[in-house]
Amino acid sequence: MNAKEIRQLFPILNQEVNGQPLVYLDSSATSQKPVQVIDVLSEYYKGYNSNVHRGVHTLGTKATDAYEGSREKVRKFINAASVEEIIFTRGTTTSLNIVAWSYARANLQEGDEIVLTPMEHHSNIIPWQQAAKATGATLKYIPLQQDGTISLDDVQDSVTNKTKIVAMTQVSNVLGSINPIKEVTKIAHEHGAVCVVDGAQSAPHMKVDVEELDCDFFAFSGHKMCGPTGIGVLYGKKEHLENMEPVEFGGEMIDFVELYDSTWKELPWKFEGGTPIIAGAIGLGAAIDFLEDIGLDEIAAYEHELADYALNRLESIEGFQVYGPRERAGIVTFNLEGVHPHDLATVVDQEGIAIRAGHHCAQPLMKWLDVTATARASFYLYNTKEDIDSLANALVKTKEYFGDVF
Repeated sequence: MNAKEIRQLFPILNQEVNGQPLVYLDSSATSQKPVQVIDVLSEYYKGYNSNVHRGVHTLGTKATDAYEGSREKVRKFINAASVEEIIFTRGTTTSLNIVAWSYARANLQEGDEIVLTPMEHHSNIIPWQQAAKATGATLKYIPLQQDGTISLDDVQDSVTNKTKIVAMTQVSNVLGSINPIKEVTKIAHEHGAVCVVDGAQSAPHMKVDVEELDCDFFAFSGHKMCGPTGIGVLYGKKEHLENMEPVEFGGEMIDFVELYDSTWKELPWKFEGGTPIIAGAIGLGAAIDFLEDIGLDEIAAYEHELADYALNRLESIEGFQVYGPRERAGIVTFNLEGVHPHDLATVVDQEGIAIRAGHHCAQPLMKWLDVTATARASFYLYNTKEDIDSLANALVKTKEYFGDVF
């Protein structure tokens, strides 16, 4: 199935915006949803909407089977050892916060180190800032190379025997750089530290094997991988999760409740207090089925092809400045000389093209790049080279327009 055929499975893409065919180049912010996922969500709400785990009636049993069936799909998708290691959350942000609140606060003390990179999304910086303030630990940052990548030599120099946590994105949401997580994890473990991976930009676009990476925690979101909003996953090694306290308390996650004390359910449910995100989890399972039918390796290869085509096409435009390494995921972040990114995004929107503009929740990286904001085009399995041509033509028009204005 080629990209044009895949595109037909996404109803939202078959429309015009401002009188032009929609060109959606903002999948790093959120992906669109195929009919397979939309239909599964509709089927749940129309046919067996019910709470899970609690009821013994037919609808409750069907909902529970679908919900827990999706957990098994997630386990296979990232090759976790057990469904006990798969926690459903609201998204990557919630997943990372659980680790920072539960694991970090129990295992950090004054003088310990948390090692990050300047390319991290705010969701993988702020929770560690708060954990450091609460425990007396210190933050350290691995320096970036000139092209926005990290070197393993710098990782070796940054991680010490005082380091207890190394937290890193697998793919930068700005630079598109792909970090060597397996090697970073090995270095972290050699120093007795755990490795926490932000997989928000990797899980939708490439095959992830947490057993091979050997990372201790891995977080990702459903809405960036053709699934519903409001659902995410925290993978954690069982030995860590068993020793962690829940961060949300109430129904579903309890074993026994007495007047003055309570005990928790076993994994994974002790981290899923309250009515869980049932429809979201079922929808995520459908999204996984969809992506695996196409093939994650095929998706990754196609997106690399699109990124390479985009760089070659866009770099020919006078005043085009791109950020990040040549070898990258399907993300191109850039500026156009003389045009503010917000103005640029507004103008190309008039051509029916959706791109991102701003700091992309990565203000420390913007400071490192010495810019206040950038524009970003991000690609997914439903994009085509014609989409990139449309963007290139729109950028030329934008430059001409602002040249006339000024």
